[in-house]
Amino acid sequence: MASNQQPRTYAAAHFALELDGKKDVGLFRSIEGGGVKADVMTYQQGAHYDKWRSIGKPKFEDIKVQVGMAMSEPFYAWISKFFDGIPDRKNGAIVAADFYYKERARREFTNAMIKEMTFPKLDATDDKAVYMSVALAVEGIVFKKGEGTELQQNKGHNAQKLWTARNFRLSLDGFEQACKRVVKIDSFTIKQNILEYHQGGFRAPTKMPSQIDFPTVSFYLPEADAAPFMKRFTERGINGERRGHAAQKAGMIQTFDTEKKELFTLEFFEADIVGVTPDKSDAGSEDFKLVKIDLFTEKMKFTYASPPELV
Repeated sequence: MASNQQPRTYAAAHFALELDGKKDVGLFRSIEGGGVKADVMTYQQGAHYDKWRSIGKPKFEDIKVQVGMAMSEPFYAWISKFFDGIPDRKNGAIVAADFYYKERARREFTNAMIKEMTFPKLDATDDKAVYMSVALAVEGIVFKKGEGTELQQNKGHNAQKLWTARNFRLSLDGFEQACKRVVKIDSFTIKQNILEYHQGGFRAPTKMPSQIDFPTVSFYLPEADAAPFMKRFTERGINGERRGHAAQKAGMIQTFDTEKKELFTLEFFEADIVGVTPDKSDAGSEDFKLVKIDLFTEKMKFTYASPPELV
């Protein structure tokens, strides 16, 4: 006999990701987007003033998640392929669970591709946990009721605590000594353009990957260490010295846990200095004078070092 009792409301306290049938990809901090919309088609016939309306083609919004080190290796392998320009499509689900880790709702998606990734701000004076933001472009979304199963409690919670804003190191070829006291790296976003292809017989478009845009990387170091960067920019940027493409630099950003074990590395290639900006000067300030260095880069590579223990 069917029950007339309404489903109980709940507060979504935990979120999990499934990819290609794997239910243990991990937990993440927050999610937004992933809605379904449609255009409204308006028609007017002849001399009639009435307007007729109908639902047009559906649109599936991007899914945006915030993740730290509480995901499993398949997710980070997916990110690595994104940096390599490999359009790896995934089917999966976003699972919402209540405070007791009971699954209450599901959003199943198809043909998802990573569209962009935002790298967080790193600061040597900040000991808080940091998160990457990842946007997924999907071709289809289906809303379903939760299966009532229990998520693995606290999975990855301790692992997330391992990645804090202060545990990083930046290096650049030829500037090894000058980079030892880099104190801050600004947030930046790697984007891949997604093209929509509409074809007959399908209501929703097929989404195709296009070129990847690698951003400028900006970091800060004491003015006392900035002389080599100023010299390089004077030669290349001001005086116009030409040394060819091979003279451009490579470098990396390494992240570590609280025990100084490497979490992942973000390498950048064919980079050079495009800006040297001294910090604002204030006679009454006791802070160290910093200089902001801007680097362009043509390519980046993401390498997941070793999976942290998920408990």
